Amino acid sequence: MMAGEISMIGSVILALFLAGYLGQQYLPPPKPKVIGMDLGTTFCSVGVFHPGGGEVEVIADEEGRKSVPSAVSFTNTAVLSGHEAVDQAHGSPQNTIYDAKRFIGKIFEPGVLERESVRYPFKIINNNGSAEFEISTNHTFTVSPEFIGSRLLLKMKKMAELHLGVPIHKAVISVPAEFDERQRNFTIRAANLAGLEILRVINEPTAAAMAYGLHKVDVFNVLVVDLGGGTLDVSLLNKQGGMFLTRAMAGNNKLGGQDFSQHLLQFMTERVTQEFGVPPKLKEDIHRLRQAVEAAKLNLTVKNTTRINVPLHLHLSDDSEAPKNIIFNTEITRKQFEELNEDLFHKILTPIETVLAEGHLDKGEVDEIVLVGGSTRIPRIRKIITEFFGKEPNTSVDPDLAVVIGVAIQAGIMGGSWPLQVSAIEIPNRHLRKTNLN
Repeated sequence: MMAGEISMIGSVILALFLAGYLGQQYLPPPKPKVIGMDLGTTFCSVGVFHPGGGEVEVIADEEGRKSVPSAVSFTNTAVLSGHEAVDQAHGSPQNTIYDAKRFIGKIFEPGVLERESVRYPFKIINNNGSAEFEISTNHTFTVSPEFIGSRLLLKMKKMAELHLGVPIHKAVISVPAEFDERQRNFTIRAANLAGLEILRVINEPTAAAMAYGLHKVDVFNVLVVDLGGGTLDVSLLNKQGGMFLTRAMAGNNKLGGQDFSQHLLQFMTERVTQEFGVPPKLKEDIHRLRQAVEAAKLNLTVKNTTRINVPLHLHLSDDSEAPKNIIFNTEITRKQFEELNEDLFHKILTPIETVLAEGHLDKGEVDEIVLVGGSTRIPRIRKIITEFFGKEPNTSVDPDLAVVIGVAIQAGIMGGSWPLQVSAIEIPNRHLRKTNLN
């Protein structure tokens, strides 16, 4: 080969290298093509991993809210999802479905669904062991839990498409670690109904550990405490390299933020009765008081005291008379809230002790305790966990968004994004079952 030809080839290679370098420096990075989705029992979220910069973004709706209520409401003319469904719920509770994740893909023994349905304002039908929800608008029909899930996933898919400006067809989704193959498949079916191809299903505790960056650091034993609105799940993970093994799981599917709110609601109802001689009876009053109590609970995570100020319509003498408009105005302290729920707060330790025993691990051998779910923000809960382990849990990630952040990281990995140091691979343990401690 002549010297001139060699020089020309070298120039071409150099030009291609410079073009690639300049392209990386000055051209916008490609849009993410795979999204991460957390279909939670109470709230759900969607996130993306941005190539190039390596940032994880949890996508917000038009109002700037990063969590979508896991509720779907049916009217005569529309199917509403998320916040719109919640707004509709007080007027049509029998046609507003929530907690559908509890039922997806499960086969129920005779009588179980009938007992479960007592807890809900909507009607649950047993269809050969599977749950279906009865809807009565201008006609009566039933929908499956996976259909409810699909409407929520579709809403999040549209949120991602609107934000990113590109069509989205692929996703990574999280599920509880105790979900069996059937429940996982039905969750995938829900995503398919929403027009999504699921590239990987990842366990929620593993996703949370990834959100905290524990797939990249020298950590071996991770305890994940997931306390949401309705359930408590505790998982003990063992990490070897980039692989996670779930060693033990335990929980309480009837313990969560709703229970703490209910105790506070009962306390406030008693205060109304003491002050005015009668309890609130109208559905609208109870709904308003419940909303005020929920807001007070959130305020008490950051304040020592808060006020509840609610307009009520009470029959102060004879029920035949028109109700009187009154204002219920009272103060509640964090100490009072903690005393009302102290018995429930300490129940959190039971599944923690169970997973340590089943995982044959002493509490001093736990390298990291990570918190997931909004209820773990409650200061008393964090203190109980700290006192039990003798060290503070890791609170560096928003507990409401820990799972979706981890799923978005995995979505970035599946989409081939760079830079990513290591992928978390879950080792399946088909013999592991969750211990439920109610």
